[in-house]
Amino acid sequence: MNRREAIAAVGWILGGTMIGAELLVSCTSSSSAKVNDLFNQDQVTFLDEVGETILPATSTPGAKAAEIGSFMAVMVQDCYTKEDQKIFMKGIDQLDEASKKKFNKGFLKATPQERTALLTQLDKEQKEHQLNKKEGEPNHYFRMMKELTMLGFFTSEVGQTQALRYVEVPGKYEACIPYKKGDRAWA
Repeated sequence: MNRREAIAAVGWILGGTMIGAELLVSCTSSSSAKVNDLFNQDQVTFLDEVGETILPATSTPGAKAAEIGSFMAVMVQDCYTKEDQKIFMKGIDQLDEASKKKFNKGFLKATPQERTALLTQLDKEQKEHQLNKKEGEPNHYFRMMKELTMLGFFTSEVGQTQALRYVEVPGKYEACIPYKKGDRAWA
C-alpha cells in the first residue's frame, strides 16, 4: 500500500465514522429531549404557554413568538441560585397541579379563559406572599415566571421591534415629544 492509498483509506474510515454518528444522533431525538441540565422540551413548551397567557398575542405578537420558554430555561439554569432553581422547577408541577385541582385538567389542556383565571389567582397569591415574606424566605415560583416572561419578551427582538417603538440609531435628544393616546413606549 502506498501513501495515497493509506490516506484514502483513513479518509473513508473517518468519514464513515462521522456520517454514522450523525445518523445515530438524529434518530434518537424525541419530544421530551433535554434542552439543558434542568429542562426538557415538554417543560419549555409548558413555559411557552404560561408566558403566552401572561402576555398574549393581540395586535402585537405574544410571549410565545419570543420563544419565552427557551429564555426561561436558560435564565433559570445560568442565573438562578440552586434554591431558586428548585422552587422554579417545583413550581412548574405546582402550577399544573393547581390547574388539575381547579379545572380537572392540566394547564396545557385548559382553555385560555381558564388559564387566565388560574394565573390571575396565582398572581394574587404571589403578591400576598411578597407582602408577608420575611427576609431570607424564598421567592414565589409564579413571581419568577412572570418576571422572566416580562424580561424575556421586552428584551427580545420581537418585543423591541413589534411591541415597543424601536429606533436602532436614535437621533438628537428631544426633551419634549408630543404624546398621542395609544402610542407605544420607546425601547
